[in-house]
Amino acid sequence: MTTVLIADDQDLVREGLRMLLDADPDITVVGEARTGLEALAQTRALDPDVVLMDIRMPELDGIEATTRLAAAGARARIVVLTTFDLDEYVYRAMVAGATGFLLKDASREQLVSAVRSAVSGDTMLAPSVTRRLVEDFCRRPGSVPDQAALDRLTSRERDVLLLVARGRSNAEIAQELYLGETTVKSHLTHVFDKLGLRDRVQAVVWAYENGLVKRGED
Repeated sequence: MTTVLIADDQDLVREGLRMLLDADPDITVVGEARTGLEALAQTRALDPDVVLMDIRMPELDGIEATTRLAAAGARARIVVLTTFDLDEYVYRAMVAGATGFLLKDASREQLVSAVRSAVSGDTMLAPSVTRRLVEDFCRRPGSVPDQAALDRLTSRERDVLLLVARGRSNAEIAQELYLGETTVKSHLTHVFDKLGLRDRVQAVVWAYENGLVKRGED
């Protein structure tokens, strides 16, 4: 059973998300929060698998709440809730430690898929909108690639990281590189460990910020 905490300052949004999630027999909403501080307290108390985190909340915004939870080593995967898909706040939340983002008008299927993907970490990270988001806000003037970190990766680990940054799933990477999916997962774990990354979202951001993949590449 996957447990979810919903953090949003709008009652109707929380109620709507709860209704959609409660319709799935494998997902349980264990709590709700109206502010960023409540989200921190509830996450620590309830230890949910996933937190659906609104960005704009009173007392403490979702970006800072995400940053604090990631810094504290919270187990929960954080999916940012937003009204607009191309929003610099969303990018900042991803850098802070969010696993991904979800539009507030998402369908039940999209919501359930986002929750399951956040937990598994094995499915394709990014639809085109996430990639556009990363491209729009990465590689700012003056950014310097971390060549020393890149040099720690083997050639195969670089290949896997590049394909993850291009939005490929583990199955697609395995097919393209003629590897087993278990081997792909192993390479990806090594990439995370060597670069100090938490998940696929941070891997995509790192790849763009350090020039491994460039804007417009497929």
